[in-house]
Amino acid sequence: MYEVEMKVPGNHDRVTEALTDAGATHLGAVRQEDTYYDAPDRDFATTDEALRIRRETVDSECRTVVTYKGPLVDDHSKTRSEAETTVDDGESMRAVLEGLGYEPAARVAKDRERYELDDCVVTLDAVEGLGDFVEVERDVPSEADVAAAREQTAGVLETLGLHPDDQIRTSYLDLLLEETARDADPQ
Repeated sequence: MYEVEMKVPGNHDRVTEALTDAGATHLGAVRQEDTYYDAPDRDFATTDEALRIRRETVDSECRTVVTYKGPLVDDHSKTRSEAETTVDDGESMRAVLEGLGYEPAARVAKDRERYELDDCVVTLDAVEGLGDFVEVERDVPSEADVAAAREQTAGVLETLGLHPDDQIRTSYLDLLLEETARDADPQ
């Protein structure tokens, strides 16, 4: 599976109004707390991969999802292969990874409001330490479907009054790490 995603900074009040005007379906809210891991055998920053454990809370119910994200596959969006599965016990999964030499690298926490519009999921993200973003994404089964899905996600951004050229192809993790490095630099 490939996740075709475009992410831009965005004013959530304006985008919510545009979603309502466009007839989007509200899918609900979720709190996500992601722990990203470094591998013992390669540098994920160099290979452009990611491994994370995500704790999701919807209402008062929690679930844990383990996700592997492969390197970006195109220069026009944040598209990559992705494999994920839920696990019954997040703490045991953490212990498995750490037992194999994987080390926690960083944490990203965000509150998300999700909508569906034109077969895409539109997510309004409030990311701790970074601010507000809008993501439009669509999952497709093969790399051959990526270009059409990318055009579709760009079209949804435009429907919402946002511009695809403003997209940020950097992950929230990398944006937070850049922010932390900037804060640590005494210049």
